[in-house]
Amino acid sequence: MHVGLIWLGAAVLLAAGEAAGGELFMLMLAAGALGGSAAAFLGAPIWGQALAFALVSVILVVGVRPIVRRRLLAALPEHDTNTAALTGRGGTVVEAIGAKGGLVEIAGDTWTARPLIEGETFEAGDKVLVHQIEGATAIVMRGI
Repeated sequence: MHVGLIWLGAAVLLAAGEAAGGELFMLMLAAGALGGSAAAFLGAPIWGQALAFALVSVILVVGVRPIVRRRLLAALPEHDTNTAALTGRGGTVVEAIGAKGGLVEIAGDTWTARPLIEGETFEAGDKVLVHQIEGATAIVMRGI
């Protein structure tokens, strides 16, 4: 068996391992293994193949990986989490909401609530929209 095929097998295994991690590190090593394979097919001795593997891997890990990671992460959409994710969501009044507060169900959880507009009231069963969350209180307005 030609040594170049062993390098190709290593490249395939490293690339497959990248699918489990997703940090782009093993993918860079896989490209290094392809460099070792190319050196083997060009007739380089084992030390030359290892040197090609090391050079390609280091260049890619140090030079290319940070740039690619930054671009991939910048392309991901940002998602609101925790209470910020509730802003704009609909809810149902569980206990009448007035100046002294009340209760509203939002996304399966019950929150204390008060109206956005002073003096506005909501009866149990009314649909509301979450304007914002202040502490553990949902500030709500009339919904659809």
